[in-house]
Amino acid sequence: MADEPDHLQLVERKLATILSADVVEYSRLMAENEEETVRTFRGHKAVFESLVATHRGRIFNTAGDAILAEFNSAVEAVRCATEIQAALRTRNDQLTPSRQVKFRIGINLGDVMLQGSDLLGDGVNVAARIQAAAEPGGICISGSVYDQVRNKLSLSFQSMGEKSYKNIPHQIRTYSIAGSEDFDKLPSRPTRSSARQYFKWVGAVAAAVLVLFGGYWAYAKYQDQQISQAQDGRYGGQICMGQTRGNNQDPARCYMASGVLVSRGKISAKYPAKDERQNNVITGDVTALGDVRMQISIQNANGDSVASSRLTGTLRSGQLTATGDGFRTYQVDWKRN
Repeated sequence: MADEPDHLQLVERKLATILSADVVEYSRLMAENEEETVRTFRGHKAVFESLVATHRGRIFNTAGDAILAEFNSAVEAVRCATEIQAALRTRNDQLTPSRQVKFRIGINLGDVMLQGSDLLGDGVNVAARIQAAAEPGGICISGSVYDQVRNKLSLSFQSMGEKSYKNIPHQIRTYSIAGSEDFDKLPSRPTRSSARQYFKWVGAVAAAVLVLFGGYWAYAKYQDQQISQAQDGRYGGQICMGQTRGNNQDPARCYMASGVLVSRGKISAKYPAKDERQNNVITGDVTALGDVRMQISIQNANGDSVASSRLTGTLRSGQLTATGDGFRTYQVDWKRN
């Protein structure tokens, strides 16, 4: 049977939540220092990819400094976006303001067309346009997303009204999500007539806060200890590596790692590498909330590192997953033995 003409072939469609992210002032950052910008962007992207996977999303397209991800749930997409911006804000705080790599994020729920693993159509375009309306380090969502999440997430939404966007034929109801840095302003300085009463009130509040903080600190320490102990154990599972970069290219492959020790928030392991004269050495940290930062290094007989890659991920319910990049890409999926 002859193939059907293109105009008779059905286009596969589905409803999806699309997250669009783009770096603010990427051209300026690259013009000022290309290598530093690329290093920072790669680190940010690894965090981005890890959190998308944690929230059961899928990155379906990347182009330069842009990232597009798909989620089955609008709630998970918004949760993921807020965690991404919080994590990247922590990373950016370690950089000077002019060298910070900040993302704008836009999220839209709409109908999309499937083209292989890629997604196309108005649902994707709207997410990209809404993203441009967000503040650096901020998030904007369409009305279709807001309708799904407004009673399910404890976030502060600000209506931006019906907005017109380039090449979108209809106006889009748009909302912004307040960032964690938006604190209430401190009270204004009291007048002289009320100063004595004001400071008496401040003193009482300060005393109460000290009592509450003491109890909270003790409870938080106890909780951290309990969580840390729950994470402790030996882990093992698959490590998948991409092809090494450079002239002496080692092909992509996967292998099983065992005996990876997690103890008191520290990750450690050592075992022979492919070259028997070298060792694979894994080190890292796990926070009480289960955030993972670790490094996989190849060390020679003298204990010197000849190559390394940094990974980020999570440890939850006895499963440690992480991804990273360096002299080669890594994907880790371990379970507690």
